[in-house]
Formats: sequence, C-alpha cells, structure tokens
Amino acid sequence: MDRRSFLLATGTLALSQLLIGCSGNNKTQLKVQLLKGSIPGQVVNKFQKALQPQPQLKFSPVGQIQDLYKQLQNWHKPPESKDEQGWRRLIPWQQDQKTAIADLVTLGDYWLKSAIEQKLIQPINEPQIKQWTNLDDRWKQLVRRNDQGNLDSQGKVWAVPYRWGSTVIVYNRKKFQQLGWTPQDWSDLWRDEVRSRISLLNQPREVIGLVLKKLGKSYNTEKLDQIPELEKELRTLNQQVKFYSSQTYLEPLIIEDTWLAVGWSDDVIPVLASYPHLTAIIPQSGTALWADLWVRPTGVDKDTLANQWIDFCLQPAIAKDISVLSKTNSPIAPNITSSEIQEPLRNILVNNREVFTKSEFLLPLSPSATKEYENLFALIQKG
Repeated sequence: MDRRSFLLATGTLALSQLLIGCSGNNKTQLKVQLLKGSIPGQVVNKFQKALQPQPQLKFSPVGQIQDLYKQLQNWHKPPESKDEQGWRRLIPWQQDQKTAIADLVTLGDYWLKSAIEQKLIQPINEPQIKQWTNLDDRWKQLVRRNDQGNLDSQGKVWAVPYRWGSTVIVYNRKKFQQLGWTPQDWSDLWRDEVRSRISLLNQPREVIGLVLKKLGKSYNTEKLDQIPELEKELRTLNQQVKFYSSQTYLEPLIIEDTWLAVGWSDDVIPVLASYPHLTAIIPQSGTALWADLWVRPTGVDKDTLANQWIDFCLQPAIAKDISVLSKTNSPIAPNITSSEIQEPLRNILVNNREVFTKSEFLLPLSPSATKEYENLFALIQKG
C-alpha cells in the first residue's frame, strides 16, 4: 500500500527539473530525485546561495513515490552484458535509458522496510547532520532499523524525515451545519445521519486501523482474532459506506454525492483551497501518520553534500519555509502561527501535540498478520 501510488500531481511551487550552477567536470554535484511538490523551489535556491563554492545542483521531481521506489530497484539491477551495451550504443535514443544514480531520493516510510531488505539503500551518516539531535525521539525510532528493515533501537539510521502528514476526515460543512453537529472523531462515522454518505480508502490497514483506533487499540495490532468486537464494528461501518476508493474518494464529496470522506492529507489539502465548503480535521483519538524521507541509494559513495542538504532541510527557518510553502508538516515542529496558515488548513497543519502523540505510523506487520488484515477486509466488503 502506498498512500500516493495514485497521487495527482498537485502542489504549488513544484520543481521542474531544476538545474542550478555551471556545468563542468570539476564542479561538485548533488543529484536529488524527489517527490513533486514536496520541496519549494525557493528552498533549493537558498541552499545554493548558502554554499561556497557553489555546487551544481540537479533536482528532478517525480510524480509518485512508487516510481521513485522503482527507480531505486532499477539502479540495483546488475549491469548489462558487454554485448547488450555494444548494440545499445548504436541506437542514440537507447543510450540514456538508465538514469544516472542520484545522491538522494525521496521515499515514503511505508516503503522503507522493503528498500532495506532488498539492499536498495544504505545507512545515513547521521553524525554529519547537525540537526539530527533536535529531532524528536519518535522520528529517530521510525528510521532506526535492523538489516531486515524492522524497528530496532540499536539499529542503523536508514533515512531522515523531512515532512509528514496524516489520514484525515474531510466533510461538507454545509451538510453538517444542517445536522447541527460536526465530525470530531472516528466514532462519528457510525452515526445514523451519515449512513450511505461516506467514502473510505480502499486499504485494509487504513480502514481496519481506524476501527481499531475507535476501540482504543493500535493501528499496528498483530492478532485481529483476539479483538472479538472488531468484525461487528467493521460490518456496521460498512453499512455506512457508499463506496471504497483510493483514487476517486474526493470527487463525490465535491459534487455532494457523499458528505464525508477519509483520505490522506496531501490529497485533501489542494482540494480545500479550491472548495471552501469542505473542512478537514484530524480525529481526536489519533490517526495514521506518514512521512517522506531522504534515503541514500546503494552504490553512492560521497555523502558530504547530501548530508548538508538533509541538515539544511531540518534547520528551523528552512523547515518553516517547507511547511508553509508546500503546505505540509515538519518533523522538527517549527513555530508556525495560525496566521501563517490559511484557515481551511489550520486543523491539519498547526501541530496539536496531544493528537500527534495518540497517532501512529503504519509499521511493518508479519506476513500472517498482513494476510489476516486483507482477508478480513475482503470479507467485510462482500457484505
């Protein structure tokens, strides 16, 4: 599951193949492949100006995290035989089919385990990152893993987060004003007034997870069969749902075919700016979190400039620029006031420490537990 394998290419100030600095073999270079819209162009410009001598920077935006992950896999493939390389040189358009390996790549936290297992990435040299010590322990724990990609307090640091978001409830404010109440928590999805007016993500971990949260359990519960009330709650929720989709869950909300949806904040935020009758909230009992991370592809040797960039993104003033300009959250929680964020976005961008503490990342489950989630979800959807 990837929250943005279906991501629409939105986001203001998105980079578009940004190349800064003079070319030349003697010029220090930094090549970055990043998620489109996740870093404002102004931030890259500030980084360039802060360095002396100025290096050559190449930032290449990619529309989906899934494609960035595939690129990591492509770089890890064994080199072609001499025969293959020979005939390819005779065909001009084939010469550059394999993109030069980047120094840094954006990767979602959900993909981190498999990237480590497949040896697609290498550990980060965190002592070179001055701002590392300012990160909350929760972020350090997320990226410290063993060689199988599982959380390990004694493991290596495999990535550094630079922004994060959450699963949110987005609803039609006009419809709920008529009802005389507004959604505040997951339990509101079970109210009679919203029967057949809800769209949910077509994702077992998200849907079963929100039910677990309603029941006071963890999103990362391994043994679902030990929660006797879970299936009943899921079946009741299923009666409330008009449809499940991870691609088109917002469109029916916009045309008022549904009144409420559960979705990912990076999908929801651009829509809030265009449709003022919609409001989004983070459920008070906590929600699922996601993070975008910087990772180092296997095979890249020099890391000094890459680590300088990672450190730069975590400086409080720069983190604030990333948050405000790209409309997302920062792992170092810069001091952003309500006046700096447009009103429709304040509920999900101005940090609420209490709710953040109650929220969880979707951590890797055992194969048997993953299968249990998938089977239960399929059973419920059959009605």
